[in-house]
Amino acid sequence: MSDHPLQSKSVENFLKAVYALQEGDDRVATNTLSDVLNKTAPSVTDMAQRLESAGLVDYQKYRGVVLTEAGREIALKVIRRHRLIELYLVRELGYQLHEVHDEAEDLEHAVSDRFVEAIAKKLGDPVIDPHGDPIPSADGTLLYRHLMPLSQLEPGRSGVIAQLKTSDPEMLQHMLDRGFPLQGKVEVIARDPFQGPTMALVNGIQRVVGHHVAECILIETSP
Repeated sequence: MSDHPLQSKSVENFLKAVYALQEGDDRVATNTLSDVLNKTAPSVTDMAQRLESAGLVDYQKYRGVVLTEAGREIALKVIRRHRLIELYLVRELGYQLHEVHDEAEDLEHAVSDRFVEAIAKKLGDPVIDPHGDPIPSADGTLLYRHLMPLSQLEPGRSGVIAQLKTSDPEMLQHMLDRGFPLQGKVEVIARDPFQGPTMALVNGIQRVVGHHVAECILIETSP
């Protein structure tokens, strides 16, 4: 992947946010990006226009933005950096899971491609980061897994905790404190109606978690 002349921390964060928010080819509203990036609507519109001129997004007034292939390439490159750094911090430097996101947010813009590929080699070219998120390969390929939120797993069904889908360190720590670690074996016992808590066996121990958190615990179900 070649560097783009417009690449900077703000550009990379913008493209990464669009990638995270767009579903397929759906456009992302500038107001949504404004909230996620904590930027004013005019500054988001200005960035969208600049990146359209650079060929990195397709921007239409009132309809929002979608990444071009070149924009998607950069977004995946930044995501690869971020997730490899997170894994390196946990596996090699002893960071706790809830500590790595903010650290990686800063480092992903500062390190060289050579450094990132050295990390990948050191870690054995991993495909999953410490939260269970897929790590894009150097050519932008992502591992696909069919995962289901714990909140939708029917009582009596079982699976393995494959992804903790949050970048909020407090929620992440709450999941772990509640006894829902990555790779934990889960069987749902019962669920209260009206978005009530889920009761489950995790590695043979009964655990309870609220509905909103259960939505962010993704399960790879047993065949």
